[in-house]
Amino acid sequence: MAPAILAEGLVKRYGSIVALDGLDLEVAEGTVMALLGPNGAGKTTAVRVFTTLLPPDGGKATVAGLDVVADARALRREIGVSGQYAAVDEYLTGFENLDMVGRLYHLGARRSRERARELLESFDLVEAGDRPVKGYSGGMRRRLDLAGALVGSGKVLFLDEPTTGLDPRARFGLWDVVEDLVRGGTTLLLTTQYMEEAERLADRIAVIDHGKVIALGTADELKDQVGGERVELVLADANDLETARSALLPIAVGEIQTDRGSRRITVPVTGGSAVLVDALGRLSELSVKVQDVGLRRPTLDDVFLALTGHEAEVEEEGK
Repeated sequence: MAPAILAEGLVKRYGSIVALDGLDLEVAEGTVMALLGPNGAGKTTAVRVFTTLLPPDGGKATVAGLDVVADARALRREIGVSGQYAAVDEYLTGFENLDMVGRLYHLGARRSRERARELLESFDLVEAGDRPVKGYSGGMRRRLDLAGALVGSGKVLFLDEPTTGLDPRARFGLWDVVEDLVRGGTTLLLTTQYMEEAERLADRIAVIDHGKVIALGTADELKDQVGGERVELVLADANDLETARSALLPIAVGEIQTDRGSRRITVPVTGGSAVLVDALGRLSELSVKVQDVGLRRPTLDDVFLALTGHEAEVEEEGK
């Protein structure tokens, strides 16, 4: 079976800036691929190329078996796109927004109205459907925008940071909607900077930096690449951080991280629970009081930090 999305050596330049530098990517039909990467890594540029909004300067890309350049017009009928900001008209009602999109897709007046009502029900917007979007919450606007991306019944859906700026409740609600779509057979390419979002929704995750894929796999496979375990401790007194760091150096198998604000110290280790007991013994000998302690595997945040050299950057809520 041909992949739903395929990129081979994709290149895109903006003057002297190389946004995509030989991007290779393959997304199987009916699966979710998450693209993770720092700001400027090329995630949004890749989506714009896949959705025919930007022509590539090199390489090749196909979506639903159609070339993004040669078959651009036909391809637009096979995809749905939701960008970082809800593309809705706030002076129209929710129903009128979806009906308008249907007419732009040339569905005809009757089918456009039918499709609008179907999607309002699917996205739990029936009660708000005949109200102007101006009065919608941020989560409702995002759901309406996502509904608009599905008016044409696209086989492949592209979501570019769909939950940026939403509060946690709205974000979780949108995740439920996305999971329902995937269960119905939709192929999804998702760009995100939320590690939890990628871990929950994606079958596979591609980490992008400087316009190319630098790691690819399931969440567990990426964590295994980083390897090891972490002893994580919260001290009672931030002034003991340096003492604790010196005491724990002999058991560390990598760089120890400290955070004075949270009084937290994270030590990469091997050896499971035995090394945890050892760490607590070393601190007890120096009378360093521990408020909280745990042994955990690497998180996707650890993976991101290890692969890109810095933490994921996420916009603050409400911005």
